[in-house]
Amino acid sequence: MRLLHTSDWHLGQTLHGFDRSHEHQAFLDWLLDTLEREAVDALLVAGDVFDTANPSAAAQHQLYAFLGRAKARLPHLHTVLIAGNHDSAARLEAPGPLLAAFDARASGQLVRDAAGAIDVERLLLPLCARDGRSAAWVLAVPFLRPGDVPRVEGAADPYPAGVAALYAQALELALQRRAPGQAIVALGHCHMAGGEVSADSERRLVIGGAEALPAGLFDPRIAYVALGHLHRAQRVGGDDTRRYAGSPLPLAFTERDYRHQVLRVDLDGEHVREVIALHVPRTVPLLRVPERHAPPDAVLAALAALALPPCPPAARPYLEVRVQLDAPEPDLRARIDAALEGRPVRLARIDARRSAAAPAAAHVPDDLARLQPVDVFERRFHERYGAAAPEPLRRAFAELLHAAAAGEAR
Repeated sequence: MRLLHTSDWHLGQTLHGFDRSHEHQAFLDWLLDTLEREAVDALLVAGDVFDTANPSAAAQHQLYAFLGRAKARLPHLHTVLIAGNHDSAARLEAPGPLLAAFDARASGQLVRDAAGAIDVERLLLPLCARDGRSAAWVLAVPFLRPGDVPRVEGAADPYPAGVAALYAQALELALQRRAPGQAIVALGHCHMAGGEVSADSERRLVIGGAEALPAGLFDPRIAYVALGHLHRAQRVGGDDTRRYAGSPLPLAFTERDYRHQVLRVDLDGEHVREVIALHVPRTVPLLRVPERHAPPDAVLAALAALALPPCPPAARPYLEVRVQLDAPEPDLRARIDAALEGRPVRLARIDARRSAAAPAAAHVPDDLARLQPVDVFERRFHERYGAAAPEPLRRAFAELLHAAAAGEAR
């Protein structure tokens, strides 16, 4: 059986205010061609399907149009999606009957019975081969907040222990259900310890590092673990069968040098035979001029020398301008705009850095959209008390954030 692992689509995302629907559509078109060319049996999407809990109508249209086209071109294809920390769990699951018509299932939230026990049955999904027989089982575990996981008595760190306990329960059920020769695959949207984080784009899951799960979390009887959340494609603990597919688009300038990809996973009975990276073509370049911060006159000269071929507005490169300032430059933006007048490029960001000799000024974030509530909390606590916030207070603040996010999603 052949699977395709992808994650972190972030449909509806904007880059410094610029709409990216053209890039997302180009990726989905490429993905559809790839599914057909590679003769894929099941598509696994490991969370953050949308960029926000309340995605636009256009972003939702992109998802459902893709699923409809995929079903028309590959009638045998099965699709499994899980919610990530950016998604609304309830919203992702709501169109269940519509998704079923496309042979797609979404796992967004945990359901508990009257006694508080988690319905693990909902997390276990069969995958069928082209002849209709069950060939594998998927543990479709969505993004888990601290309040979602089962309590493990005596655990020194309750969150990782609870996550491990939930996967163990789901695996036990899968082992009871599977027939000889059927593989078990796990999905997850989480931060594994040692994973390389992308600055400026990944939203922290839990304050205080409690989100980092141990590399040995997943039982060896799970053939493959398809992970989402980290935008750089990477292995967990060097294991070829525990992988982050990464995001298909660069979601910030810090990701412009990534080789974005999806992963083709070939199963042979209960085991993985091969994992192949399929690189996603980049539709719109991200330019950085100059590569290193330079004085304003040097920057303007570099912009004047910038040679760009004509292209449609939606395909114009994004530009980050890097400037080193020795003194305030009130007209800097106007001078940069003038240097770019008539050029087929979109000025996304001016990264101005103050030199050591320049007078100090009040700190203002260069992009407020990147400033998370936890950042404000930690900065203000340090300013007021001269030390880092204690762990119990950070966890309490994390619970407030999660409660607020859950209320917004509903």
